[in-house]
Amino acid sequence: MQPEPFALLMTVYGGDREDYVRAAFRSAVDAQELRPGQVVLVQDGPVSPELAVCLKELVATSPVEVTFLQLEHNRGLGPALDAGLQASRYDIVARMDADDVAMPQRFRLQVPLVQAGADLVGAGLLEFGADIDDVVGQRIPPSDPFDIARYSRLHDPFNHPTVVYRRSAVIAAGGYGDLPLMEDYWLFARMIKNGAQVVNVAEPLVYYRVGDGAYERRGGRDLLRSELRLQREMRREGFISRSQYWRNVVVRGGYRLVPTPIRRPVYRLLVAPYGARRNKTRGKLEVAAPVREKPAYVPRHAAPPHDPPQAGHQFPPHA
Repeated sequence: MQPEPFALLMTVYGGDREDYVRAAFRSAVDAQELRPGQVVLVQDGPVSPELAVCLKELVATSPVEVTFLQLEHNRGLGPALDAGLQASRYDIVARMDADDVAMPQRFRLQVPLVQAGADLVGAGLLEFGADIDDVVGQRIPPSDPFDIARYSRLHDPFNHPTVVYRRSAVIAAGGYGDLPLMEDYWLFARMIKNGAQVVNVAEPLVYYRVGDGAYERRGGRDLLRSELRLQREMRREGFISRSQYWRNVVVRGGYRLVPTPIRRPVYRLLVAPYGARRNKTRGKLEVAAPVREKPAYVPRHAAPPHDPPQAGHQFPPHA
């Protein structure tokens, strides 16, 4: 079966560095074993002259077609991504941040999973500092759909720079919207609630740049305000229960306020390796128990109206 064509969606704004943007673009296009059929590159507001030259160069020298959108004003990540989605010619869309580095096999491994029926596919990542040889940590997400749905009530179950998804499933869930600093998590939660078929590749497929200030940006009052808004929205939508809402406000809200020297080890010890622990436990359980063949599924947005709901979509609402 031939790989289905897909688009790469990438946004840049005035705070991005041209050398990081160039490395991110080249790794996700030129160096890929399976290249996108289209790149949607969104410039979110004014950028420096140096970055403008870099973007012009990338568009001119790209080995695949680039659709370059220039937004007059900085709208924020969510609205910029929604604008990019509208410009995609393909239903499969891969995300790429402007300061990360994709591994060459990334799309070769993820796109076939979407083509086979998944609506949202994430992957593990390696955190790096000065360069990709300076690996300082890793994030391995939960890979089983049930674990993903359960974990999503407390934490984003996807490493957002690694995702590949069905554009139609994203639009069916309402798109990214405008919830600053939490737009990815809120989208993924709505997709899960909407019945999207989700899966993670445990293998790291992206180098994620942490550098100076990475853990500082996971805290502060701005992020706390977005966090509280996210929890209110998830409660209003019925994605989390009342008790889960208060748990999240205390646990996640408190995490945003603790000093960085505390936030860093907590994240490294408890949050980042959760998926690896859960995947290992589930692997042991599957070895001990008889393996039952999973039923085939059809993504909810693609199922004919007369088809009954697929078993793979029945997640407990408050697991």
